[in-house]
Amino acid sequence: MIPSVGWGVLHLYYRVDRERAERDAGAAKHVRDAVAALEADGHQALVLAMLGHKADLGVIALGPDLARLQRFQNELLAAPLIPEYSYVSLTEQSEYGATEDDERARLTREEGVSGEELESRLAVWRDRIEHYRENRVHPNLPAKRSCCFYPMSKRRATDANWFELPFDERKDLMAGHARVGRTYAGRVVQLITGSTGIDDWEWGVTLLADDPAALKEIVYEMRFDPVSARYAEFGPFFTGLVLDPADACARVGLGSGDEAR
Repeated sequence: MIPSVGWGVLHLYYRVDRERAERDAGAAKHVRDAVAALEADGHQALVLAMLGHKADLGVIALGPDLARLQRFQNELLAAPLIPEYSYVSLTEQSEYGATEDDERARLTREEGVSGEELESRLAVWRDRIEHYRENRVHPNLPAKRSCCFYPMSKRRATDANWFELPFDERKDLMAGHARVGRTYAGRVVQLITGSTGIDDWEWGVTLLADDPAALKEIVYEMRFDPVSARYAEFGPFFTGLVLDPADACARVGLGSGDEAR
């Protein structure tokens, strides 16, 4: 099943079944084989050794075919793993993204650009925004060293109902929120996926960074932005180390089978 827009994204978190793992000397091979087969079919997967006790092993999988992702999640259960938490979402464009008219007005108002220079600057902007939009819908997740994921929704409180705000006000607020996020370019990779109607929350937020402190800093700074401070509700946070599947499995106690040789 291929969505008309966007890719499917699965966040899967497991505990290791220690009794089964002790009996299955090659338990890690089930995970390695499932990941390799998924990637061979044109999908992506990141494997994490989780920090804390919410889960032992995490897997983030994404790609165009939801049926293939569903088969992948079942293939992982050949390993001695107990599902602990999962989240289903789709990659998507932001409805609050800047339009060419927005950029034209900004360049004219803030930088006094006009004429041929304005058209030249807009051409550069169009190329950049096309790449950005493509990467939002069809992302290529880099293997940064650490990752956190959390689901979130917009608040519907009587005195702070995001969905009762006029669109232009929501767009202005989100533009300010995005400016904070852009200050972390190069340090933090952000994947924002939509889950309204397909899971318990409305969005999933995946953050990847080589420096774990950057994950804490970006979330902390954004908490002071009105979009988060007044209008956001957050679910549980899952944080782990992004590793080669074999290394992640070894970290959580899934045997490779090599020990018996």
